[in-house]
Amino acid sequence: MNIILYFILLLTELFILMGVSIYGIGLLFSAIKGAPYVPTSKKQLEKIFKNLSLKKGDRFVELGSGDGRLTRYAVKRYGVQGIGIDINPLLVWWSRFLSNRDGTGSQTQFLRKNVFDYSLKAVDYLYIFLMPELIVKLLPKFKKELKKGTVIISHGFKIIGYEKKLFHTEPDTSFSTFYYKV
Repeated sequence: MNIILYFILLLTELFILMGVSIYGIGLLFSAIKGAPYVPTSKKQLEKIFKNLSLKKGDRFVELGSGDGRLTRYAVKRYGVQGIGIDINPLLVWWSRFLSNRDGTGSQTQFLRKNVFDYSLKAVDYLYIFLMPELIVKLLPKFKKELKKGTVIISHGFKIIGYEKKLFHTEPDTSFSTFYYKV
């Protein structure tokens, strides 16, 4: 009996270790590819959306979507079409799982893509929580693809060169949010 219990405990520890390792590798992968996974708190999430006028049918795209919480929130609260783009396959899988669990699965799409490979031509609201170096690299894509009137929500970092397009700043002690209109 003791040997069976010992074997079960050993297998449990092995699965936990494998899960933590896979999660850690996924985080490292995201960080190397451009931005580490840093989840936005519920309090910050509500502050971010209070300054927007999303309407049912708008297209909300989150580049570097992580667990998809902003996309899922926008879909659930405003009825928008939500699209999350992330390069980390583990986070894309987790986003899909959470959206199916919370009932937003039919209105959300989570894609494993490089942010440079997704077309921004039909976007109404673009949310980014990316490192400044990656934002700078995305600027030519923004200028080429975003339509007039698109709102860019940049959480954490200002968009250099978009100072004249800035229409609101939501200050916060950890990460402020900056709102731009193209």
